[in-house]
Amino acid sequence: MLSSIFNPKLIGKILKGVVFTMKPADALRYLFAVDKELYSLEGRASVRYGDGIHSKHRHIKYHEFFIENLKEGQRVLDIGSGNGVMDKKIAESFGKMSLVGIELDKKKFEWAKENSAHMNLTFINADALTYDFAERFDVVIMSNVLEHIEKRVEFLKRIMERCQPSYFLIRVPMFERDWRVPLQQELGLDYFLDPTHFIEYRRDELENELREAGLEIEKLKTNWGEYWVKAICRK
Repeated sequence: MLSSIFNPKLIGKILKGVVFTMKPADALRYLFAVDKELYSLEGRASVRYGDGIHSKHRHIKYHEFFIENLKEGQRVLDIGSGNGVMDKKIAESFGKMSLVGIELDKKKFEWAKENSAHMNLTFINADALTYDFAERFDVVIMSNVLEHIEKRVEFLKRIMERCQPSYFLIRVPMFERDWRVPLQQELGLDYFLDPTHFIEYRRDELENELREAGLEIEKLKTNWGEYWVKAICRK
């Protein structure tokens, strides 16, 4: 019964009947609002499908980017470590490594402690914006984190000063990921993938922010609508 009521083709016909009675701009605004709801539901369903872990961890393969740019014996800080799945994969890939993950969300922190434990991995439940890092790290990871911070340059400078890393490994969403993004912006819509984002980057915006913070891009690649960056701390 439900499958017939919510048949995708039937829903498409209903939407077609609605939107083509509207002015083009209004139709687009409506469709983008529907699309945003669907995107959110798809993400939640993907987590359920993956038994608590979003399937993007497998499909995007971004874990490998971080692993490829780390070395045996390094001290690594992951800011915004989430459920710790990536950190566990990193820890398992090296025989000797000290890895610290800091996560503000208590539920994600507790899940990580329970499900992503490893002898070379420590999780901290705290806000990286205010936490007093008392130790030095060789590398700082920020995987889909920088875009959630309002004063990003100031934050990067603070981490560099306190933790003295040699380089950062950063993953952020691109503005140029899809033609619909600038169209949504043109229509005055919120085009961000997440309501807690302060920015989704054009390349020049990312390059300028990192340069202003005192970082020099050594490696930059585009994958899956994201920038994956290795940025060296200028001394």
